[in-house]
Parts: sequence; C-alpha cells; structure tokens
Amino acid sequence: MAAKKKVDLEMSFFDHLEELRKRLIILSVVIFAAMIVCFTFVEQILDIITRPAEHLELIYTTPAEAFMSQLRLSFIAAVMLTLPFTIYQMLAFILPALRETEKKAIIPLVITMCLLFALGILFGYYVVFPFALFFFLGFATEGLMPLFTISAYISFVFSFLVAFGIVFQVPLVFWFLGRLSLISSSFLKKNRKYAILVTAVLSATITPPDIFSQILMIGPMIVLYEIGLLLVRAAEKKRAKLEEIGEV
Repeated sequence: MAAKKKVDLEMSFFDHLEELRKRLIILSVVIFAAMIVCFTFVEQILDIITRPAEHLELIYTTPAEAFMSQLRLSFIAAVMLTLPFTIYQMLAFILPALRETEKKAIIPLVITMCLLFALGILFGYYVVFPFALFFFLGFATEGLMPLFTISAYISFVFSFLVAFGIVFQVPLVFWFLGRLSLISSSFLKKNRKYAILVTAVLSATITPPDIFSQILMIGPMIVLYEIGLLLVRAAEKKRAKLEEIGEV
C-alpha cells in the first residue's frame, strides 16, 4: 500500500513537471512570435526610447552590432509586452495548489505588483530619464561630441527604467510584511536613517554605474519608503480593529 502511494506521488510530481514544461514551451513560442512582430517595428521602438534625447544619433562600432542590438531590443520589448501572458501562465500553474483564501490574496497582489512596475517604468521614462539625459548631454562641447553606441544606449535605458520598476515595489513589500506582522511602523521609523544608507547602496547597485543616476534614484526611494511606512501603519490599525472584534 505504501509502495503504491509512493508511485502515485512520483507520477503526480512528474505530471507537474510535464505541465510546467508545456507552459514553458507555450510561453517561449509566444515570446518568440512577439519578438518577430517587435522586430518589424524595431525602428519605431528605437524612436520611443531615444525620444527623451531629442535629436540624439546612435552609432555602431562593429559590423554586427546594429543587427544584434535590434534583435536584443526586439526581445526586451517582446518580454515586456507578453508580461501579462507570462504572469497568467505562472498563476495558472501555481493557483491549483493554493487554498481558496490564498488565491483571493495572491491575485490582487500580483496585479498590484504589475501596476506598480508599470508605474515605475513610466515615472522613470517621463520624469527622471529625460532629466538624466539632459545632464549627461550637457557635457558636450565643440571638441567633445556625444556619440552613443546603440548597444550601450539600450543597456543604459532599460537598466535605468527596470530599476525604477523594481523600486516601485517597495511600498507593496512593506505592506505585505506588515500584514504578516514581520515589520512594524515603529521599527521603520526608528531605522529610517539606516534605510537611507541602504537606499544609497541599493541605488548604486541597480542603476547604471554613474553617481548622477544613483542620486536621481535615492529621492524616489525615500518617498516610497515613507509611503510604505504609512501602508504598514494602516495594516496595523486594521489588524487592531479586527482584534477588538475578535476576528484575529
């Protein structure tokens, strides 16, 4: 009887692996198809990411650099465009193993994460990135022209924007930890000065390697820290009310 149960568990495990394999194959095909579509519009995508720099002209220094950079840009755009489908595949694989209460909690959490990520990218693109480019292009002179290679520019743009997308998750992470009683608003207030230090180190890690980009990142991160503190405080008040009426 125990041997039969073990075989059933092994079959169940391999069934999960097979389902995961199928979902990864489907996801790969969708991303590849989206990449082909994005490659046909790569000039328009390149125009979007260079628009904050106004009349900036990109160059390439090796024969294959322009082509490979356009492929890379198409892949990045495809991954971002298919992100909702990717998240759907992840949830479709994970949700059957969760309880009903967990399902109700994780779906709004994932949706909020996606919205904050998109908000962070938009904030970086429209607010911070043009200012950063204006600062760097301001060093140009008659004898010092700004000539950016297409590969270096794409790396700079997406590392900059994705960093803001990640940083905008901070309030949600604080709220989640507050709901689990792993952190408190008093703890966050008491350690605010250490948080600023960690913020400086983190901004140096996730932004492009220049001091100006890191300074531009620190300000929004401190603001997001304060928003996260307020959300933790709100979670504490809600938990206290539930304890008063005996639901916790």
